[in-house]
Amino acid sequence: MTATLVKRQAGPRAAGAARGRRGRRRAWLVAVFFVLPALLLLGALVVYPVLFSVGRSFFDASGTRFVGGDNYTEMFRDPATLKAIRNTAIWVVVAPALLTGLGLILAVLVEKIRWATAFKLLLFMPMAVSFLAAGIIFRLAYDQDPDKGVLNAAVVSVHDAFTGTSTYPTARGRQGLLVHDRDGSYRTTGSTGDTVNLAMVGVLPKDLPKGAAPAYPAATAKPAPGQLGGVVYLDFTPGGGGEQGRVDRGESGLPGMKVEAVRGGKTVASTTTAPDGSFRFTGLADGSYTVKLPASNFAPPYQGVSWLGPALVTPAIIGAYLWIWTGFAMVLISAGLSTLPRDALEAARIDGANEWQIFRRITVPLLAPVLTVVFVTLVINVMKVFDLVYIIAPGPVQEDATVLATQMWLVSFGGGNNQGLGSALGVLLLLLVVPAMVFNVRRFRRSQR
Repeated sequence: MTATLVKRQAGPRAAGAARGRRGRRRAWLVAVFFVLPALLLLGALVVYPVLFSVGRSFFDASGTRFVGGDNYTEMFRDPATLKAIRNTAIWVVVAPALLTGLGLILAVLVEKIRWATAFKLLLFMPMAVSFLAAGIIFRLAYDQDPDKGVLNAAVVSVHDAFTGTSTYPTARGRQGLLVHDRDGSYRTTGSTGDTVNLAMVGVLPKDLPKGAAPAYPAATAKPAPGQLGGVVYLDFTPGGGGEQGRVDRGESGLPGMKVEAVRGGKTVASTTTAPDGSFRFTGLADGSYTVKLPASNFAPPYQGVSWLGPALVTPAIIGAYLWIWTGFAMVLISAGLSTLPRDALEAARIDGANEWQIFRRITVPLLAPVLTVVFVTLVINVMKVFDLVYIIAPGPVQEDATVLATQMWLVSFGGGNNQGLGSALGVLLLLLVVPAMVFNVRRFRRSQR
C-alpha cells in the first residue's frame, strides 16, 4: 500500500518535471528565434569579414598564392606603413587626452552657468555632422588662400595689423632706367638740386590707391637748393601713347612708396611719397646720392600659415576631430559629475578648500572611472579614424597625414591593389583595438556588479 502511494505521488511530480522541461525548451527556442537574426547579421557583417581578412593576409596581391607571413614582414619594412603607425600613435596619445581634458574642464564650468543645457547642446551639435561634411568644412577653413580659408584670413588680418603690408607687390622698375639689386630693391643716382624720376611698371591702374594723383606737376617742379627731390610714378599712359622714362601728363604717381637717400653705403635720409608720388630730402650735404626704393615696397602679401603642409597637417586634422568630439566627452563627464556626492564637496568648502583644491583632490578622483571610460572609448575611436584624414589632407601630403585605417584603404583599393598587404594592415589594426575593447568591457562588468 505504501508503494502504491509513492507511485501516485511520483506520477504528478514526473509530469510536472516534463512540463517544466518542455517550457524551458520552448523558451529556449523562442529566445533563439529572436536572437538568430542578430546572430546572422553579426556573423555576416563582423565574424566573416574578420576571418576572411585574417585568411586573406596570408596570400599575395592576386589572392592565389600562399605567402605565409610575408605580408606582415613587408608591412613593417614599408616606410609609408611605418609613418602610418607613427601618426596613429600620435593620434592615440594626443587626441583622447585633449578631449578628456577639455570635456572635464567644460563639464565643470558648465555647472556654473545659467544656460547649461543650451551650452551643452551647442557643443554637442557637431556630433550631428557627418565626418565627410566636417572634413569638407575644415578643408575649406584650412585653405592657404586667405580669400577662402577663414583661419588664414584671421591670421593675415592680425599679421597685417601689426606689421603692415606692401602696397605694390607686383610693381617693378622700368628696365634700363633703374638698377635692380639682388635684395629686391631698385636704385638710381641723383644730386642735390635735381629731380629724380623713378619709373615703375607692373601696376594695374585699377590697383592704384584711391588718393593717387597725376605725377606730371611734381616732375616739373625744381627742388630748392640743398634738397634732392623726385617722383615715383607709373610709367604707363591710359589709352596708349606717351614716352617711356618720361612723366607724361596722364600718368599717375605712386603714393605711400618708401624712398631712401644712400651715401657711402649708409642711409642718410628716408621719406614716403605723397599722393602724386613726389618726395623731398632736405638737409642734405651737396653732392651725389643713391636714391633707393627698398624691397619692402614690393614684398608679396603675407599668405598666412600652411595648415595643410607636411608639418602641420596632422595637428590640423586632430583639431577638426576635437571640434566634433568635445561635446561627446563633455556630456558623458557631465553625467558622471551629476552623480557625485554633494555632501563631500560642501564639506570641503566648509573646511576652507578653494575650488581648485576641490577640483584636484575630490572631483577628479571621484570621476576617475568615468574619465577612464571616456578616454578608452576615444582611444578605440581614434584608431579607426579615416574620413577626416582622407578628406582634409591634400594629395601631396596624404602620405604625411596617413594613419593605419587610411593606409589600409590606400594599399587595398586606392591604387596599391594589394589586398593581401591591406588585410595584414587590417589585422594589425584589429590587434591594436582589441586590448582597449577588452579593458572597456571588463570595467563595464565590474561597474555592473
